[in-house]
Amino acid sequence: MTDNSEAARAGAVRVLHDHWDEARGYTYPHRKTYPHQWLWDSCFASVAWAAVGEPERGVRELTNALSAQFAHGFVPHMRYAFPNDERGPRTDCSSFTQPPIFAHAARVLAGHQELDADLIARVRKGLEWLWAERRTPDGLIFLVHPWESGADDSPRWDSWAAAFLHANDWNRLRWRRWRWSRLDRHLVTQAEYDADGAAVGSTSFVAAPAAFNAITAHAAAEYAALTGETAWADRSRELAEVMDRQMWRESEGLWSDVAVVGGGESVHVPTLDGVLGALVTTDAAKATRALDQLADLSRFAAPYGLNFVAREARSYNADQYWRGSAWMQMNYLARVAALRWERTDLVDAIGDMSRRGALKGRYAEHWNPQNGKGHGAIPLTWSAVVAAM
Repeated sequence: MTDNSEAARAGAVRVLHDHWDEARGYTYPHRKTYPHQWLWDSCFASVAWAAVGEPERGVRELTNALSAQFAHGFVPHMRYAFPNDERGPRTDCSSFTQPPIFAHAARVLAGHQELDADLIARVRKGLEWLWAERRTPDGLIFLVHPWESGADDSPRWDSWAAAFLHANDWNRLRWRRWRWSRLDRHLVTQAEYDADGAAVGSTSFVAAPAAFNAITAHAAAEYAALTGETAWADRSRELAEVMDRQMWRESEGLWSDVAVVGGGESVHVPTLDGVLGALVTTDAAKATRALDQLADLSRFAAPYGLNFVAREARSYNADQYWRGSAWMQMNYLARVAALRWERTDLVDAIGDMSRRGALKGRYAEHWNPQNGKGHGAIPLTWSAVVAAM
């Protein structure tokens, strides 16, 4: 390893250990800002624990993240550290979910130690719930709140936000984070919940995001590789084929979200989400077009990490939350896609820019990809996944 790699790995070890809660069995994202346990945060932390040579903590973290799973398989995106009622009818956990990175995390951990059968069963049940409860008639996976995408304030949701702002006579006011929070709370009231408190629909926000569908198809393939259950490999291919038919946008060379209830043209804003179809597509030409943009400075390439929004897009802002800043977990997923297609040029470049971003931004929640300035919670534990790069 280079000195840069050694420094980035050492920093990741410090972040993980400083945030490990032995009593609760997880690395909370940030002591003050994010004391709860988030689903995909813990999945990335599990991968990071394996990368730094402590997979047993990764297994405990993943097991803990899935311990709030409902009997029918739904996995909440948050387990609360203290009672909370802002994300649905339950006070112990959220009623919304997040990208199912847990299948990938389980496969990574299985490369280091044998996994308990119950943990593997929980991974399967989580995927089965998505296939049973969250599929459009055309076969795409849909979400009922922007929180579920992980990319809360992505410009891809702007058409929904514009409709809400106009309805509240705020159409003349500029976008602000607090106003977006008002939309988030409004969408909680618009969601429909089952008897257990899991969100299953919405009267005003239903979207099939490219990234969530790609991650879900990838999760099915990871589960198949982990267990040998070929039916899940078939499900992965089927979902990838539906994505290629319905989500590929030739003009951008990216996969694009689909608006199901509400929404509009903002689903076509070019973001890093649109590259992640390369995780699962079998179309080499599409994968090449999308992945090539990771090396394009007018699109996603930058000195300190990948731009979340393409730099030439009108909504790009290098310092703004989900509007152009870099995110370690997104760098990691893009690198996994590049690995699948044996793009060693991109694998090396993403690893290098990610290490620079981690060190300059002090393992920030997100950071300016042009100059490395950290934003949000500093440090945030998912940035420790740089150790796996």
